[in-house]
Amino acid sequence: MASDYALKIPPELEAASRLRTVQYFVTQRPWLDLYGVHVRPVAPFGSASSKPFVDPALIHRCLPDELLSEVFARMTPYTLGRAACVCRKWRYTLRNPVFWRSACLKAWQSSGVVENYKILQSKYENSWRKMWLLRPRVRTDDCLYVSRNTYIRAGVAEWKVTNPVHLVCYFRYIRFFPSGRFLYKNSSQKVKDVVKCMNFRASRADCVFSGHYTLSDDKIEAAVLYPGMRPTVLRIRLRLRGTTAGANNRMDLLSLVTSGVNANEVNGPDEDILGVVEGWEEDESHNPDVPAVSHKRGLKPFVFIPFEEVESSDLNLPVDKMDYYVPG
Repeated sequence: MASDYALKIPPELEAASRLRTVQYFVTQRPWLDLYGVHVRPVAPFGSASSKPFVDPALIHRCLPDELLSEVFARMTPYTLGRAACVCRKWRYTLRNPVFWRSACLKAWQSSGVVENYKILQSKYENSWRKMWLLRPRVRTDDCLYVSRNTYIRAGVAEWKVTNPVHLVCYFRYIRFFPSGRFLYKNSSQKVKDVVKCMNFRASRADCVFSGHYTLSDDKIEAAVLYPGMRPTVLRIRLRLRGTTAGANNRMDLLSLVTSGVNANEVNGPDEDILGVVEGWEEDESHNPDVPAVSHKRGLKPFVFIPFEEVESSDLNLPVDKMDYYVPG
């Protein structure tokens, strides 16, 4: 028996209420409307297909493939990597081994062309791009490697009431060149102030010294001469690594040794001092007034900083804002 208090709902309102209830239980899937819509892929560069193809991109219709290849040939390898992310056609174009061959031969020019071809065939399956990504190399593209070091120095006590301490911050700067030379500077100046003088035209007042280095696998042997009344050579051993494949943006400082050399062993600051000290023991010194010292402090890893980022780098922060830096 139906209740006398039951409400009679009109059919129109009942259908609308049922439809509103269904919306809460059905998940909206707008991508289902894309079924049956086929997007024509872009024809790869150098395709052998006989079908006529019209590229919809304006830049590809105005710029021939020959000129596009000339533009890519004048880019740096890291710019080529960014260009490969623009579109599919550029990605196929940049797989041409010509671009990566020139980059590899320039990066490892000290090894020689014949040696580079042997390494290519034996380790990297004749792929120049794979060789560029996996083989350790020194970054020489307008950049600095910077090591930030700190130590605590005791201050002057006042009335024996306070015992102040000071957190001292200093940097080691290295800039490599493809010719096997590098520049070294040890200073408390910030990165944005030092980058202006890290070149071979720097004056003696800038305290920038030049040296030579060699790269073997991921190990770097470097040496720099401090001229003066008692010439001192700084021997540096480094290990290359990267936060991502092909980055090579970190260097671990394995050892740092200062030794004395005789004045008749070197002819000037531009001489290959690395060849002079090659084969020396770690505690070897050729000047009794300058004993060999193996430094155990100030061995923080080096961080890669390109010139366009020196103004905004975190290494410019003072110690009151960044007392410790983790290079990663």
